[in-house]
Amino acid sequence: MTIIDIKSFSFTYAKSSQPALKNINLQIKKGQITALIGASGCGKSTLLRSLNRIHDLYPNNTYSGEIWLKSRDKKMENILELKSEKELINLRQRVGMIFQKPTPFPMSIFENIAYGLRIAGVDDKYQLEERVKNALKGAFLWEEVKDKLNKSANDLSGGQQQRLCIARAIAVEPEILLFDEPTSALDPISTKAIEELILELKNKITVVIVTHNLQQAKRVSDFTALFYLGDLIEYDKTENIFSNPREKKTKEYISGEFG
Repeated sequence: MTIIDIKSFSFTYAKSSQPALKNINLQIKKGQITALIGASGCGKSTLLRSLNRIHDLYPNNTYSGEIWLKSRDKKMENILELKSEKELINLRQRVGMIFQKPTPFPMSIFENIAYGLRIAGVDDKYQLEERVKNALKGAFLWEEVKDKLNKSANDLSGGQQQRLCIARAIAVEPEILLFDEPTSALDPISTKAIEELILELKNKITVVIVTHNLQQAKRVSDFTALFYLGDLIEYDKTENIFSNPREKKTKEYISGEFG
């Protein structure tokens, strides 16, 4: 089942004469992990950030086409038609994002998770505590922080901070999580923990991940899309992309001839 249907989508950054994405058509499958791969500057992170309209925080970017998102009542809505701040906040709760560098808020571990819940209207103390606990458990972080919830989130290691950001995102029960190179700044042990977490999240949440690590894409994703200079070159099941790609550019990228 398709949860995001991207149709003829193009995107141009402010002050740029060339589009970063050109006429993209792509269907993201519900309950699957989709990897976006390609050389730096090919448009994969641009597309990822378009899926929850995070680009709107910066003026004068332009886009065209359609991005249809299936809502919880199974209706499809074009998120590019959303106008109000309330609609965009709701969208970013439904489509959460994890950035390359961990971004904990300058507050306690508990308040990092509770912050988004309060914005979502959760103000009952007991419910807040339960939701925070469940989110930290869901991010495999509870046992490590349960005795220091009032400590600063900045005291955590890099890998712990990234899992805290994931806990913060899943606390508001998103339908989709976007990961923008979530392990590029982490050591191998932390990377393995994040990959295991992403695989676990797939049971409840659709995941889209941008990665430069081809082995990571092979390990965690069900589907893979290759981008090159703003174009979508090939999209297929991950096993097909890596073992039997259709396009010459895909074969070249997978074999390390460029990128």
